[in-house]
Amino acid sequence: MEIAMGIILGCCALGAGIAMIAGIGPAVGEGYAVAKSCEVIGRQPESAGTVRSTMIMGCAIAETTGLYALIIAIMLIFVAPGLMRDVLLSVAK
Repeated sequence: MEIAMGIILGCCALGAGIAMIAGIGPAVGEGYAVAKSCEVIGRQPESAGTVRSTMIMGCAIAETTGLYALIIAIMLIFVAPGLMRDVLLSVAK
């Protein structure tokens, strides 16, 4: 029983780590968007307002991917082991 619980905890931790790899994508995408918007504002300063608002909206949408990954990782660390333990105990009876 203890070995099975150890395997469950290890797999949940591994899954949480893999889920957090998704945080790399938004960081790279947002950095690229900010760099390109600075480039555009440098070339055409009169379009700064439009470019800035579009960039902020795009960064907000891209950030949701990282937040979803964080929520999944937190659930895998704190919620899933308890649920799996209950399933394991019900099967053992």
